[in-house]
Amino acid sequence: MSDLFWPLALAVFGAIIGSFLATVAIRWPEGRSALTGRSLCDGCGAAVQARDLVPIISMLWLRGRARCCGARIAGLHLQVELACLAVGLLAGVMVGGLAGLVVAAFGWILVLIAALDATELWIPDPLVVVLAVGGLLAASILPPPIADRLIGGVVGFGSLWLIGFGYRHARGVEGLGGADPKLFGAIGLWLGWRLLPAVLLCAALVGLGVVAVRVVSGRAVARDDALPFGSFLAAAAYPALLVMICLTP
Repeated sequence: MSDLFWPLALAVFGAIIGSFLATVAIRWPEGRSALTGRSLCDGCGAAVQARDLVPIISMLWLRGRARCCGARIAGLHLQVELACLAVGLLAGVMVGGLAGLVVAAFGWILVLIAALDATELWIPDPLVVVLAVGGLLAASILPPPIADRLIGGVVGFGSLWLIGFGYRHARGVEGLGGADPKLFGAIGLWLGWRLLPAVLLCAALVGLGVVAVRVVSGRAVARDDALPFGSFLAAAAYPALLVMICLTP
């Protein structure tokens, strides 16, 4: 089998998955299902033609505008499709095979979580459950061993819960979203406990970078502004898993 098979296959599959996940990220908060009905234009409600549903290519060809009415297409479609393509490509290059598909699935779920948290400050419990169950099942294919994963789940949830509890009692306001500890616990079920400090540090640095960009761009930043910390955790967790697999003998 060609060395390019898995990178190309997972990249293409990732773009297709990303097209679906972008629809989920847009429809789920509105209470609409992405599993039923035809794809409809968000501007005028007309059915979208098949030629306009090709991931990434259609968006670029149409220059971000709907063919039927000229309404702007939500940029989230292209962002999620590109992110899922990159997730699949990296999994194919660095891991490959069935293990690469499992790694890519981890990344694709994280992309959806990051998209929902970034746009809605919402991380649905069903997604966290899917991520957690997947972490336990992946122990039969990927490192680390199940014991490290179970400890990681407890440490991940417990550490962020304690941070949130302490902040709430010290400041009298919520410092973390209620879903963040659950997400970190689910990530721990994939990575084990050893990598969690590095993931937390990287997530915090990403958050500081986002704040810095806002300040430099002239946007006002208040002390009580809500930030999608779950998105930052997701962004740090996927490369951590890739590095761990590549460094494991």
